[in-house]
Order: sequence, then C-alpha cells, then structure tokens
Amino acid sequence: MTQRPRIWLSFAEAFDLPLVVDLRTAAQALGLCPATAYKLIRQGDFPCRFLRLGWQYRIPTADLLRALGIEDRPIYPADLRAGADFQEQRHTATEFETEDYA
Repeated sequence: MTQRPRIWLSFAEAFDLPLVVDLRTAAQALGLCPATAYKLIRQGDFPCRFLRLGWQYRIPTADLLRALGIEDRPIYPADLRAGADFQEQRHTATEFETEDYA
C-alpha cells in the first residue's frame, strides 16, 4: 500500500513562511492540489490576493494566513524573553557609547 503525500502545512510551517510564497506552497497550505489552485486563479476565485510576476504567481503570506482564518501570529514566551534581552543589550551599549570619559 502506498502512502499518500501530506497535503497540509502544520501551524509551525505556516508561521515560518517567508513574506511571499509561490502558488504551490499556498495550495499546500489551503489543502488544494496545484492544478486546482491554478484553475481557481484563472476563474478569479482564488481565496486570497495574489501577484502575477511574469509567468509566476506569488501570494503574500499575510493574505494566505488570513484566508486560513489565522489573523495574528502567536507570541511565545521565548520570543518575548529574547526581545527583552536584546533591548537590554541595546540599552547597555547606548549607555556605554554616551559615557563621559573626561
């Protein structure tokens, strides 16, 4: 028995997408085969905004996530801690640069 290829993207994969994706990636995220995605674009029924660049289609990731019902990216505690650490290092570097050595 052959195993069917996985069609859907996981949440982690969806959140790691670049700012713009190709049509095949968008189709995978939507659970469509690429032929259906091309057909929907030709009919004007693709569920999110797309850009045509020459012979290629590009889909903004924000629009793709919105079409999937994902409005905002999740915030993880590790990301908040990393941002706080970065801000602290930046503040320390700024203090060092502005110290008066006279």
